[in-house]
Amino acid sequence: GRVAGLERRFFHHTEQVLNANPGFLQGTPSTLDARLDIVAKAAPELAASAAAKAIARWGRPATDITHLVVSTSSEARSPGVDLGLASLLGLRPDVCRTVLQLNGCSAGCAALRLAKDLAENNRGARVLVACVELTITSFRAPRDGDSFDTLIPQALFGDGAGAVVVGADAVHPAERPLFEMVSASQALIPGSEQLLNMRLGEGGIDGNISSNLPRFAAQNLERCLLDAFRPLAAIIGTEWKWNDLFWAVHPGSLGILDHIDSALRLDPKKLAASRTVVRDYGNMLSATVIFVLDELRRRMDEEGDEAAEWGVMVGFGAGFTVETMVLHATAY
Repeated sequence: GRVAGLERRFFHHTEQVLNANPGFLQGTPSTLDARLDIVAKAAPELAASAAAKAIARWGRPATDITHLVVSTSSEARSPGVDLGLASLLGLRPDVCRTVLQLNGCSAGCAALRLAKDLAENNRGARVLVACVELTITSFRAPRDGDSFDTLIPQALFGDGAGAVVVGADAVHPAERPLFEMVSASQALIPGSEQLLNMRLGEGGIDGNISSNLPRFAAQNLERCLLDAFRPLAAIIGTEWKWNDLFWAVHPGSLGILDHIDSALRLDPKKLAASRTVVRDYGNMLSATVIFVLDELRRRMDEEGDEAAEWGVMVGFGAGFTVETMVLHATAY
């Protein structure tokens, strides 16, 4: 945690759970069923806690939700957290459920991209996005022969859940949108497959994060951003700079944020929301970017008229994949 620059993280699993399952710490093969049994109960409850807050803030009944998008890298069963969540929230039986599994750190952005498409292509749709992550499926103690790269996940990742309702109508009195999702894109950086990967095995979820990833991500980000903003020149003009935008970057680590600051020559405050979230919660995979959006909006409310109007959301994932979404802050 100290090497990663984190001040605290939160975990669902306790010493009692680990003592009852010694194979978890040892990374023993064939512990997967026991890990997934824990996730099956805890993930829907954690996701429902976050989703209930999002629905209350949205201001309409849960039965008005038409689509459900769930993202998790902890679950590996079907039906899974999506059905449990729908039941706990009392969603209607004909809600359209979609699950994104093992998409890792970029999954929060990918889930919002999918929700944008669903909301725009289904009249009257209201999409609940719920991202929930539990590290019990990957948690283990260090082993002899571990490289620095294989230890990085154990130092970075934490548990958490975040939820967002996508879709709004200006004539509906209860709905006050926070951000408009203007455009979304995904880019695969060729030849980068070994930098970040995840896999499910008998001992749980495992993977590698290269120590070269922060520098590599920052070096390739600007090209992806330019491609995302180029079609919008007629709307937002051509004279703006990176520092004119607000930024919701998935904070995979403080190292990635440092390299992005340097590569794009950003003012220190631009990634402040991302830095706050990763310091206080660690990397919660798909849920992290929702925490960043919430922290960012809180800061924008404090800034008032000085807050940037246009911004970008960025996520990094296995592949190596870069998710980008251009956002427009809405007044309410």
